[in-house]
Amino acid sequence: MASPTSDPERPKLSFFSRVSDNNVMESAADSSREALISGDGLSDAYSVWAVMISFFFPALGGLLYGYDIGATSGATISIESPTLSGTTWYNLNSIEIGLVASGSLYGALIGSVLAFTVADFLGRRRELILSSVLYLIGALVTAFAPSFPIMVVGRFVYGIGIGLAMHGAPMYIAETAPSKIRGRLISMKELFIVVGMLLGYLFSSLYVNMVAGWRYMYATSSPICVVMGIGMWWLPPSPRWLLLCAIQENGSLPEAKEIAICSLCRLRGQPVNASSSEEVDAILAELSYVDEVGKATLKEIFQGKCLKALIIGAGLVFFQQVTGQPSVLYYAATIFQSAGFSSASDATRVSILLGLLKLVMTGVAVLVVDKLGRRPLLIGGVSAMAISLFLLSSYYALLKDLSLVAVVALLLYVSCYQLSFGPIGWLMISEVFPLRLRGKGLSIAVLVNFASNALVTFAFSPLEALLGTAILFAGFGVITLISLIFIYFIIPETKGLTLEEIEAKIL
Repeated sequence: MASPTSDPERPKLSFFSRVSDNNVMESAADSSREALISGDGLSDAYSVWAVMISFFFPALGGLLYGYDIGATSGATISIESPTLSGTTWYNLNSIEIGLVASGSLYGALIGSVLAFTVADFLGRRRELILSSVLYLIGALVTAFAPSFPIMVVGRFVYGIGIGLAMHGAPMYIAETAPSKIRGRLISMKELFIVVGMLLGYLFSSLYVNMVAGWRYMYATSSPICVVMGIGMWWLPPSPRWLLLCAIQENGSLPEAKEIAICSLCRLRGQPVNASSSEEVDAILAELSYVDEVGKATLKEIFQGKCLKALIIGAGLVFFQQVTGQPSVLYYAATIFQSAGFSSASDATRVSILLGLLKLVMTGVAVLVVDKLGRRPLLIGGVSAMAISLFLLSSYYALLKDLSLVAVVALLLYVSCYQLSFGPIGWLMISEVFPLRLRGKGLSIAVLVNFASNALVTFAFSPLEALLGTAILFAGFGVITLISLIFIYFIIPETKGLTLEEIEAKIL
């Protein structure tokens, strides 16, 4: 039996076998379509250890993204210090500091565009290997940069790795995880992002008083990059991607099916059995709905099922950003200081406190997302976010003597964001796209996420100067109410469904 990790990964066999392969595909579709339509789930037998291993290495891509956020908060302080920067070019202006802080974000935009063109060709596994290499190069170039322009190049390269990782990781996890715990695992990727942020804050606190401490802050991520790359090299490719490649490239479906079964069983830690064959048949059944199987085109992304999935996925990650999360956190230190928490007046300590809160609430989301479902968490969490934003607006407009109101509103906002938009936005975009269009559809959603993040980050200061803090937070509250309407009428419940069932029943 062929090894799931054999190289090349793509099943490329005789074109003339296609006629008989079509019969295999039709047979698989006939045997699996009734189960999909009726909602009868496939077997989800798995080894917890094997599933966690196949989750852990892709999730490191999220941890490295979060680490960059946390480390940069300290690095921008360290690099501007005349005595501690360790450089002759420490006297940076506001635009240059902005490039240091947001360079990886704009690199992530480039990575998202790159993912649209190469992700389906590379596959989820190789995309994550490439992202780990870019993470490593970006971290080392930044850490050892002899000049400011080289540092910015390093930040952009690291950001391209972020764009690829945040595209490939949710896809790989969604396509390989058992459906019963898929929501929990993808939500745990958000937990890894928060853990990464917390680690970044902690190492920033350790290195901030060292000469050239910012170099150590960025270099510390390099061992994690290496572990991620080695782990993804060891893991097998996604079974769904293997079958998709065989069909798109006129490969032999019987052999591709055999390799996909091996890959699936290795990912689940189970011996080859009938249930794994049934699950692979269900994947083929999904592909059988496509009248003409071929390369996905840009036009198809905006048609039919994929258009609906794009509205769901891109809409969620858009509202995830424009409901004001970067802006609310921007005011965290000011709010805590006004409340009299002198120990939290230092920015790094406030960040650690909020990081711990985000970690705890994301952990709660991980535990309940597959029990309560996506919609209840979104509706409840976003409703509380709206209340907290109007409370913050009231504080800055009318209640400045009641600083406790602002503290409660801030903690409520952060908590509810981590129960709703934080993990579930990434979860839903990995679930809703049809298989053959999943790579391109998810890359557009990731692009929307980073673009809207950049928009909010860029527009916050000018809007605050123009409108005032109170009106700005009230505006975010109105946008949050609009997002609640969007969730109520547009977002489906995908709890407990396989990816094939989501397409057959919901989309």
